[in-house]
Amino acid sequence: MSSARIFQPSKDASQSGTARTKVWHLEFDQTAPRETDPLMGWTGSGDMLQQVHLKFETLEDAVAYAKKAGIAYRVEEPKKAPPRKGLSYSDNFKFNRTAPWTH
Repeated sequence: MSSARIFQPSKDASQSGTARTKVWHLEFDQTAPRETDPLMGWTGSGDMLQQVHLKFETLEDAVAYAKKAGIAYRVEEPKKAPPRKGLSYSDNFKFNRTAPWTH
């Protein structure tokens, strides 16, 4: 059986919210090299586990599944986002700004 990684996906770059970042994913590692089809030029592999992406509500559920199925796994802990400063649009026009307004 191949190995897998368990991780939480990062926040989408085009969104400010944290939707779809609470679940844990289990993805299998690549075991066979990808090959280029000489006729069409498509890239493919005979490894069907690369297409399997499992989602779990908690890290414990994902680890329990991997142990029960006999899958070697590694857990990649998510990086913590820095705390956001509370800013408002009106702060751009305050009289006591430390930096000049450039436009």
